[in-house]
Amino acid sequence: MRTTGDRATLKVVLLGCGVVGAAVYRLLAEQSADLSARAGAALEVVGVAVRDPGRPRTVTVPPDLLTTDAGALVTRPGVDIVIELMGGIEPARTLLLAALNAGKSVVTANKALLASHSAELHEAARRNNADIYYEAAVAGAIPLLRPLRESLAGDEVRRVLGIVNGTTNYILDKMDTSGADFGAALTEAQDLGYAEKDDPGTDVEGYDAAAKAAILASIAFHTEVTAADVYREGITQVTAADIASARTLGCVVKLLAICERSHGGVSARVYPAMIPREHPLAAVRGAYNAVFVEAESAGRLMFYGAGAGGQPTASAVLGDIVTVVRNRLAGLRGPDASTYAELPLVPIGDALTRYYVQLDVADRPGVLAPIADAFAQHGVSIKAMRQEGRGDDANLLIVTHTAREDDLAQTVASLSAMTAVRKVASVMRVEAEDDE
Repeated sequence: MRTTGDRATLKVVLLGCGVVGAAVYRLLAEQSADLSARAGAALEVVGVAVRDPGRPRTVTVPPDLLTTDAGALVTRPGVDIVIELMGGIEPARTLLLAALNAGKSVVTANKALLASHSAELHEAARRNNADIYYEAAVAGAIPLLRPLRESLAGDEVRRVLGIVNGTTNYILDKMDTSGADFGAALTEAQDLGYAEKDDPGTDVEGYDAAAKAAILASIAFHTEVTAADVYREGITQVTAADIASARTLGCVVKLLAICERSHGGVSARVYPAMIPREHPLAAVRGAYNAVFVEAESAGRLMFYGAGAGGQPTASAVLGDIVTVVRNRLAGLRGPDASTYAELPLVPIGDALTRYYVQLDVADRPGVLAPIADAFAQHGVSIKAMRQEGRGDDANLLIVTHTAREDDLAQTVASLSAMTAVRKVASVMRVEAEDDE
């Protein structure tokens, strides 16, 4: 940090100049005067690390700022803040540890890294009196992590429930509104740039949402939770028939991240589930995100907005940059990771929710009794049951009360072994609805 006139100047380096990185660089230039006034110091970009300096970009970066030597950039003397927008675990982890160990503060949007190495990064920041901020890592432009960490610090968070991946929300919304199957909806999402062309698995298999769930659970419940601790299912097995079944029940299917206190511990999971159409999350359309936070005193809070994209994500990054600048000028550090609670992680088998089960059954007298008995034997209470179709097209639709995941799994295994049940056609969880 250097001082020119009445105002200090902090030097910033940028790792990555893709969609988000380019937006951050452009906003730092276009809003330099306002950012300087808000932060209390001027910001000067003194280096941008990229893989290929000759590659065309959506923003013009002076050639003398571009470098392929990210390692030298993050440890360069005089640099105050390192902004990491490369993504992935390595080399991002090594670079950020080097930056923190050199006393640089860090701003990152790297959810995969944070969901696997948060404790290591926070320890390096604490040891070297540096900051690490990552509001942009979850839900893009939506202010979510800071309210959880700071605004609700005096409250007890009970549950975090939400849509945190715009790609999967777009696909499921398309399937619901048009009747398209998963493949067709995915192709459209790829054509529009919402899903990766070559490998959309990070989104559609739920890995992205699981990383975000780990970050949310860690902050909300003051317990270290990694992506490996989060139970994960993607949306690749969701069919047009599942979407239609949800519609008959007055529901819509969404990929949900769920983090909650349960059995004296923390349950963190990601999977597609039905939610009632009257629930606010059901109205989240396209590639938008929304998260419900339920707290002891504050009650239910909802955070909604653009969850991805260059400009929205850059907005969150710049907000963190301003905070880091203010901290450095005041000689302060931001809050450390709070893991004092050390709550145990609840296995998925103990998770509690409701279920929708569709059975392809023989249409003959005496079928319902053994099916109902199978549910009862495993402690799963039936809320509603009805038959659709006749003869070979007979289907039994069952909605349960809240039950343990393991109990429902054992029930399904028993049903699959029955001669009267030709096939367990569908099993889907039902969330965001109070049990009766």
